[in-house]
Amino acid sequence: MIPSASGKQTKEFPWWLAVAVAIALVAAFAIASSDVYAQVFATVAQGIGITIFVALVAFLLAAVIGLGIALMGLSGSIWLRQAARFYVEIMRGIPVLVLLFWIAFAGVPAFVAGWNFVTLPLQQAGYMDALLVREVSLLWRAIIALAFGYSPFIAEIFRAGIQSVDIGQVEAAKALGLGRGQRFRFIVMPQAIRVILPPLGNDFIAITKDSSLVSVLGVADITQMGKIYASGSFRFFETYSIVAYIYLTLTVSLSLALRALEQRMRRSQRQG
Repeated sequence: MIPSASGKQTKEFPWWLAVAVAIALVAAFAIASSDVYAQVFATVAQGIGITIFVALVAFLLAAVIGLGIALMGLSGSIWLRQAARFYVEIMRGIPVLVLLFWIAFAGVPAFVAGWNFVTLPLQQAGYMDALLVREVSLLWRAIIALAFGYSPFIAEIFRAGIQSVDIGQVEAAKALGLGRGQRFRFIVMPQAIRVILPPLGNDFIAITKDSSLVSVLGVADITQMGKIYASGSFRFFETYSIVAYIYLTLTVSLSLALRALEQRMRRSQRQG
């Protein structure tokens, strides 16, 4: 939207989108008309499902953890607030790749050892077997790492959104006899979601891109399938061009969907 001479907002034509669509069509034609690119695409595309699964599940877990941390940070207990701040500051300072390695090769083995120690009486009684480190798949280790890596950022998004709600409305709802859960559900979240949604959507796009990091653990996502094909065929240019093309298609599509949702929410807000 740009201002016109009359002061009204006029809609600007999305030339960037037109160029992006043209490039995507040219790339799609090249893939369809070339046996080499078609073979590379068919191989790399096998990892799309894993990439989407990793990004979606990790984001949902990160959102749940982040909401819990945000509520702790807004609680009346100083201990909960300090614990939430400690978590956010520490976790934000660890690179996602480092966290991925730590959880995969240090955190999970430590958890398994602790679990086996706690459940030792049950194991000795024959009620359950000891948990083995190899039984925790690398896929879930990667998902857990991404969830913890993004949860502090999402926690800050939730905190800012909740604090943006006018405290007077919360007090009015409290005076009407609404409980804490009812106030959060019917008063706070419907208004906070308008502030929360845009940055939350950006984090989902970011976690979709960062899901490529799981390839370092051998998880068969888009990047890993590309690495396998390129190392065997030595077609690095073709392979990583296809990998970039697929990621761009996913992220641009998500960005457009998010923008459409934001515009729809603005229209409904104006109409309401």
